[in-house]
Amino acid sequence: MKHREKKPEKVYIGGQAVMEGVMMRAPTRLAIAVRRPADGRIETHVEDIVPAAKRHKALGWPVVRGVAAFVQSLITGMNTITRSAQMMGEEEETEEPSRFEKWLSRVTGRSQDDIVIFCAVVLAIVLAVGLFFVLPSLLGSLLGHFLPGHTLLINLLEGLVRIGLFLGYIAAVTRMKEIKRVFMYHGAEHKTVYTHEHDEELTVENARKYPVMHPRCGTAFLLIVMVISILVTSVAGVFGLDDNPLTRVLVRIALLPVVAGLSYELLQYLGRNDTPFTRALRWPGMQLQRLTALEPTDDMLEVAIVSMKLAADIPFTEREKEMCGLLETAPADETAQSAPDGAEAPPAEERAEEAEAAE
Repeated sequence: MKHREKKPEKVYIGGQAVMEGVMMRAPTRLAIAVRRPADGRIETHVEDIVPAAKRHKALGWPVVRGVAAFVQSLITGMNTITRSAQMMGEEEETEEPSRFEKWLSRVTGRSQDDIVIFCAVVLAIVLAVGLFFVLPSLLGSLLGHFLPGHTLLINLLEGLVRIGLFLGYIAAVTRMKEIKRVFMYHGAEHKTVYTHEHDEELTVENARKYPVMHPRCGTAFLLIVMVISILVTSVAGVFGLDDNPLTRVLVRIALLPVVAGLSYELLQYLGRNDTPFTRALRWPGMQLQRLTALEPTDDMLEVAIVSMKLAADIPFTEREKEMCGLLETAPADETAQSAPDGAEAPPAEERAEEAEAAE
């Protein structure tokens, strides 16, 4: 009796739009590609990563992995945004660290950049929790005085306020010119991911035909968080934990990991299953992406494709090597040795020295 050969599990690659570029993340590799405004060259960065589940087995458990992925995405997001600004070649001169920063770096054993990113992540979490969870919870407590005994209705109204604040925030930031370009790169990322998932050649022509909305998008995740929080906090209200404004807020903060974990599992399920039921559930998140993922230009798609190829270890075309500066200074007979397929572009400092030598 012949055994049916097991089909290899498809490797999913996700991404994130950054300043004038795209970050793509494979299970064991992260790549960033950024278009330099000064000369139009695509600057690249590649680094190996270790999945959280391999570092600690418990971080791979259902629900728990969602919390780990959320925290990791925040840290990675801050890192990539900072690095993308440096790769653009327009960063300002670094100021001399303060005495407190030097002391903190010495005590923690971490670099000053790591400390700045950590503080930025903590501040972002505090502001997000305060705006989207604490404020609506306080409003819910206020409604409790006018609607006593209607716990489920109050929690529903609180959730609607939370969703309204979130949508208002998204609508406000889309009016900023710089953010609009980031959202266009977001659309380029989605189109490129679609092309890779359909096993098509990564070209601008192939990517262009795909939509800018993707079922596994982080925007959809945030909307799912808002909806799941209504259901989870309503259960807490049944046990009388919403009677006091302080406990109401504390319960919502304490349940955030549960909400994030459940939302992650639901997002993964909706993204990997295509049925009338899943399409109906993911429809609101897909529509929200009309604000956060916009139609990109061809040059933005080129950047996203370069990032995808680096993350997936796919060889570059000659044009892509040229766009990344891999063929610019190398003699024709040495090109294959100095710029292998899929290689990272040489550091900006080395290219500057070569340019000076050529002059």
